[in-house]
Amino acid sequence: MLPTRIDAQALPPPPGVIGSLRAGFDAIAGHIGLILMPLALDLLLWLGPRLSINKLVQPVLQEVGKLAPTTGLAQSDVSAAADLFERFNLLAAVRTLPVGISSLMSGRLPGASPLGIPPLLQVGSVGQLVFLLFVLTVTGWMLGGLYFRSVAGMVVTRPLAEAAPTAGRVVTQTIVYSFVWSLLLWLVGVPALFIVYVASAINTFLGQGLLLFLAFVALWILVPLFFSPHGIYLSRQNALASALAGFRLTRLTLPSSSLFVLLVFLVGMGLNFLWAVPAEDSWLALVGILGHAFITTALLAASFIYYQDMSLWLQTVLERLRTGLPAQRG
Repeated sequence: MLPTRIDAQALPPPPGVIGSLRAGFDAIAGHIGLILMPLALDLLLWLGPRLSINKLVQPVLQEVGKLAPTTGLAQSDVSAAADLFERFNLLAAVRTLPVGISSLMSGRLPGASPLGIPPLLQVGSVGQLVFLLFVLTVTGWMLGGLYFRSVAGMVVTRPLAEAAPTAGRVVTQTIVYSFVWSLLLWLVGVPALFIVYVASAINTFLGQGLLLFLAFVALWILVPLFFSPHGIYLSRQNALASALAGFRLTRLTLPSSSLFVLLVFLVGMGLNFLWAVPAEDSWLALVGILGHAFITTALLAASFIYYQDMSLWLQTVLERLRTGLPAQRG
C-alpha cells in the first residue's frame, strides 16, 4: 500500500530557473565554438547572395494593386508587401522552427551589407520555388538537429552507460519531429485563420475575440512545445517519445517551466532589439550577430540543463512518493 503522505523535507528542492540560465551561459563561455553554426548562417544571410522570388511575386502584386480600389485593400499595404518581397531572401528558409539554427538576419532580411549590394539570384518558376523551399527546409531541419545535438552533448552530463545519440539518428528523428509539427501547424493553423477571417467579416469584435482565444491556446501549448524535442538529443528518444516526455515534464512542473520559458523569450527577444540597432551596411552589425549567436546558444544550453535537472528531480520525487521513504533528518 502506497503512503498517502510524505515529509516534505525528504524531497530535494527543484532545480532553480536562474541557476539553469547561469549554468547555460557559463557552459557556452567555456565552449565558445558552439556559436559557429548560428554565426555562419547569419554571415551567409548578411554578406552572401540573395535568393529572390521577387520576379514571381511582383506580377501578382501588380494585379492585386489594380484590384485594390474595388476590394477595399489599401494601396499602402500593397506597396509594403512589394518592398518586403524585394528584400526577401529565400535562403532564410534554412532558419526552421521549432528545431533550427538561431538567426538574427533571417528576421531583418538585409538588402545591403558593408560589401555593397549582394548578388541577386532570381527564382525562375513556381516549380523551382517549391523545390528550393523543400530543400532549404529539410537542410534547416538537418543542420538544426546537429546544432541541438552539439549543444546538448557539450553541456549535459551523461551516465557512463549511456551513449550520446548518433548524428544519423538525431537527423532522422529531427526531420520526423519537424515534419509532424509542420503538418499539424498547417492542418490546424490554416483552418483556424480562415475561421477568424470569416468571423471578422461577420463582426469585428467577434473576430478579435476569437483571435484572442486562439492566442491563449497557442500560449498554453508553447511551454510543452518548447521542451518537446529535448529528449531526442538527451535520452536517445524517438520523436513521439520525446514529445510525450516534454509534455509530461511541463504538466508536472508547469509554474517553474513556464517561468523558465518566459525568461528565455524575454531575454532572447529583448536583446534582439539591441542587436538590430547597427545599420545593416555597417560592420558594427557584426557585433550584433556575435552577441545574438552567443546569447541564443547559451539559452539553448540552459534549456538542456534545466530539462535534464528537472527530469532527474522528477524521477527522485516520484520514486520517494512511491516508496514513502521517511525524511532523513540530520
